[in-house]
Amino acid sequence: MFGFAIRRLFQALIVMFVVALLAFTMFRFVGDPVNQMVGVETSIAEREALRERLGLNDPMPVQFARFVAGAVKFDFGTSYQFRQPVADLFAKRLPATLELSFMSALFALLTGIPMGVYAGLNRESWLSKIFLSVSLIGVSLPTFFIGILLIFLFSVTLQWLPSFGRGEVVDLGWWSTGLLTVSGWKAIILPAVTLGLYQMTLIMRLIRAEMLEVIRTDYIKFARARGLPDRIVNLRHALKNTLVPVITITGLQLGAIIAFATITETVFQWPGMGLMFLQAVQNVDIPIMSAYLLMTAFIFVTVNFIVDILYYVIDPRLRIGRP
Repeated sequence: MFGFAIRRLFQALIVMFVVALLAFTMFRFVGDPVNQMVGVETSIAEREALRERLGLNDPMPVQFARFVAGAVKFDFGTSYQFRQPVADLFAKRLPATLELSFMSALFALLTGIPMGVYAGLNRESWLSKIFLSVSLIGVSLPTFFIGILLIFLFSVTLQWLPSFGRGEVVDLGWWSTGLLTVSGWKAIILPAVTLGLYQMTLIMRLIRAEMLEVIRTDYIKFARARGLPDRIVNLRHALKNTLVPVITITGLQLGAIIAFATITETVFQWPGMGLMFLQAVQNVDIPIMSAYLLMTAFIFVTVNFIVDILYYVIDPRLRIGRP
């Protein structure tokens, strides 16, 4: 177990180093940030002084070493656009993104698992066919189009839910949440459903496929031959054995929800990190872009590391032949 964790941790460090190198080099070709920070009347001498103060004239290896050293301490420099430390900006936007991601993942799990179990145990029922049709729509339609449809239906036509913003939030020290207010709950429903719909369809189809495979195995037939009730056979024996691959997929999709919340936050003007990243791209704010890419990779690597450890603990086959 310890050796397995050490190997995965070493691989994670290599991935983070490569991502840091890509984040540092790739965004150096998106434009000159000085042009976005000054006006047309700024002289060449003032521009050069600004570049020198920002460290843009230093050699690339020096800049990269400074970037990595700062990233280790969660210091990503100062935003060119907002004139504030990037870490402080992320701290303000992080609660909104994590809150949206958590509710999206919760929606995907609470709806995807029961739908997948029902569709796997009742393949020929009309409700199972409806679930499969809904999952096909969720996989086929792009996220921004689903968000626009939900806004048109529930915000414009029915006027039940707000179409943008986070609603009223409550500050709890360093954390702000909208889950303690009625307007906050109303504001998060549409973006959470939009972001979690694809994940829900993926989980549902995976559960269905695994259930169809598991219920054909010998130990399920033996459990039925022993006279065990269908509820115990389906939920305790069949569903339990389908959750091993589901944990892997769900863990990776949790990282994907956080990483790909950019589109949803843009459609609903959700004040999270994804919306700030798009604004940074428009303004060539390199510190924010680099930090966002590095942070996204860190979330993916961390979630993947945890999933690997859980998979190692749950599946005894991975421990066969290991000291």
